[in-house]
Amino acid sequence: MMIRKGKIITLGLTAIMSMTMVSCMKGKTVYTPPTEAIESEICVESVRGIGEDFIRGVDVSELLSLEKSGVKFYSFDGTEQDCLKTLADSGVNYVRIRVWNNPYDEEGNGYGGGNCDLDTAIALGKRATEYGMKVLIDFHYSDFWADPARQLCPKAWRGLKIKDKANALYEFTYESLEFLNKAGVDVGMVQIGNEINNGLAGEKNNANVMELLKAGSFAVRDYNKKEKKEVKIAVHYTDAGDYDGMEWVVSNLEENNLDYDVFAISYYPYWHGEFDKVKSVLRNIKSNHGKDVMVAETSYPYTTKDGDGYGNSMDDPLPADGYSASLQGQANEIRDVCAMVKEAEGLGVFYWGGIWIPVGSDAIANAEIWKTYGSGWATSYASEYDPANVGRNYGGCSWDNQALFDFEGHPLETLNVYQYLTYGTICEDKIDYVPDCELSVTTGQKLSLPSFIPAVHTDRTKNGNVKVAWDENDIITVDTTREGRYKIKGTAESGDEVICTVTIGYANLLANPSFEDTDRSMWTVNVENNGSDPTDYQEKSADAHSGDFAFHYWSKDAMNFSVEQTVTGLEPGIYQASVFSQGGDFDDTASLEFYVVADGDMVYSESFMNDGWVNWKNPIIRNIEITTDTLIVGVRVKGNPGSWGTLDDFSLSKTD
Repeated sequence: MMIRKGKIITLGLTAIMSMTMVSCMKGKTVYTPPTEAIESEICVESVRGIGEDFIRGVDVSELLSLEKSGVKFYSFDGTEQDCLKTLADSGVNYVRIRVWNNPYDEEGNGYGGGNCDLDTAIALGKRATEYGMKVLIDFHYSDFWADPARQLCPKAWRGLKIKDKANALYEFTYESLEFLNKAGVDVGMVQIGNEINNGLAGEKNNANVMELLKAGSFAVRDYNKKEKKEVKIAVHYTDAGDYDGMEWVVSNLEENNLDYDVFAISYYPYWHGEFDKVKSVLRNIKSNHGKDVMVAETSYPYTTKDGDGYGNSMDDPLPADGYSASLQGQANEIRDVCAMVKEAEGLGVFYWGGIWIPVGSDAIANAEIWKTYGSGWATSYASEYDPANVGRNYGGCSWDNQALFDFEGHPLETLNVYQYLTYGTICEDKIDYVPDCELSVTTGQKLSLPSFIPAVHTDRTKNGNVKVAWDENDIITVDTTREGRYKIKGTAESGDEVICTVTIGYANLLANPSFEDTDRSMWTVNVENNGSDPTDYQEKSADAHSGDFAFHYWSKDAMNFSVEQTVTGLEPGIYQASVFSQGGDFDDTASLEFYVVADGDMVYSESFMNDGWVNWKNPIIRNIEITTDTLIVGVRVKGNPGSWGTLDDFSLSKTD
């Protein structure tokens, strides 16, 4: 449940208040979860039915390099202490540690990003185990970062035939687990690869990738059999909201008989879209393919500020719809990702970059530290191994504003969200943020900006309007006599800076231009090729330019059709028309034409071509002159077999 002071909102279990208790025995932290709601500065809604076995994880891969760089971490009472103990005290029960094969050049200079070799993983894993946390080992099977953009082969494996590379991967995995075990690290799970959508260890061919994955799987299973362990095997992908893409991936793993336990995804809401889409992906894999699921990476900014002079990967004040770059926004994101995984019957969540804080505030002073200890994302020494991605773009951390500690190493209240999941918090009702607004004005109309904007509160309700003062200098730049787009700055009485985006446009004279209304009788579809109609009105917001619907087409055969609307009752004058189009798989025999027929036989046209999903084309026809009262607006598609696309947001306006 979540309780605002002065008002109780029953959202989950009925509890009022408790405090988490932590005790230490023989160096180990014994975490006792709360039994009631806890008072907090952040509002956290409980997650119904979540158990204490739910993975509440944090990636800690950079910790040793940060400590060597002089970074200190503190407890909630301000006492300097081991970062890992602070995590355990806050309910973290699992840590994730990446392992690169050999992140050093020939002279032993580290590539950065924590210089995450096996020795680093052992050192961190031992400490995590002492504090009662399990360990996930994230094998990248590379000497540096592996992600969808790059899967570089380790230096030692270059030139090996695929069978020899598979044997090397097997040995590296098996021997690493043996070393970790001998050191006393409690490894509960292993990732065989990191975000492997586009390859693994330098291999892109599907058959080769499968052979490498099987080698990693065999290594873990053989280790389990010998040591009588139950280490789980995870495969890790991204593009979490792509249902069809993830269905292909998991089906491909099945067809190749890969033995694994957990399908893991990266999910960053500002990149990967809506929670419900990701939940449907996880549910499908869990229910229809019988695999455990989890989120191996997620994070969210608590501020837009930069802590180390290097810049941030995400500095938008509202990075994802409904989630501000604030403590409350970060808390909401963590809670909602956990709720999503719980509803999909998943294992849990790992927060990425949660401890990656600055080594200092001055980038110039930091440069030598990053280079010496590898506490930035990359050093210049990595350029030789990964020139395409590093080059001269080495330096600090772009993730410090998404950590769970502030820039000086003090834990943020959001670190406690994991322990608040069961019963929620008691919190004060206050404004979280004032959202930006949008205003559409038809040419010739008077500009009237809103005096009040609904504020979003910590319980996520819009339950009160906040007065806004708009910048007069911005207002006088707006010309309502012609098309344009303007940004008007404003200051809410709460102190929040807001932006009103004002769009000046001509009135759209087409009926149902975006296909959102169920009555589409004003649109005429003419199919000229033999065979079935390749068109339909598709309800799929991901393929629509706006709203939920778009005009969709696809056929396994060649197609030739047009979709058009006839408009009557027009005044003589000058007009312009436009449309949005996206799609793909067209060849040289295909053509797309946007056209307007005026005065019965005067044809204006604009040829264009789709070249990818949601890579929207926007052909515009200007200076259309009519002397009668009727014209036709349409698109003709001549598509090769297998081509596809959608049309949306047609527009027709009188400009003179």
